[in-house]
Amino acid sequence: MFGYDDFMKFMQAFFVVFPVVTLIHLLGHIIFAAIFGGKGIRVVIGSGKLLFSLKFLEVRRFYFWYGGCQYTSLKYNNKLTKSLIFLGGSIFNAASIFLVNYLIRIEIFEASMLWYQFVYFSFYYMFFALLPMDMADGTLSDGKAMYKLWRNKNKDDSSADCQLVNHGNK
Repeated sequence: MFGYDDFMKFMQAFFVVFPVVTLIHLLGHIIFAAIFGGKGIRVVIGSGKLLFSLKFLEVRRFYFWYGGCQYTSLKYNNKLTKSLIFLGGSIFNAASIFLVNYLIRIEIFEASMLWYQFVYFSFYYMFFALLPMDMADGTLSDGKAMYKLWRNKNKDDSSADCQLVNHGNK
């Protein structure tokens, strides 16, 4: 049966863990963009009305739903750098999984439902980011964006959650 404890685990998973996993994924994209000279970097967590912003980070009312990042240009702009930007989110998710497991193994973190949820959602995010598919709104998963990039068919060098925005247009 679904009881009070399960409800609290659900709340923790969707209102704390999943937004953190989303932020880690987006930071992976943006850190790689920054390494390759990205300008105009912006990260948005959630959708709806703006709650607050800090430098390049915006947090919106429904912070637990959706996330995206943008940059306006790259100093080092080629297929390899763009591929690493598309893969950056999943690289950061994978690194966070290994870090959490290592910290549990050396007993800095205690094995708990929180870390189980974190690893679960990180794998979930990586799987759907890397699966080469078209999203319902016509945008591309990171995997599909990278596939099309290498086939010279990704016209705007963007994926569903990581967009290259030309000339400041949104």
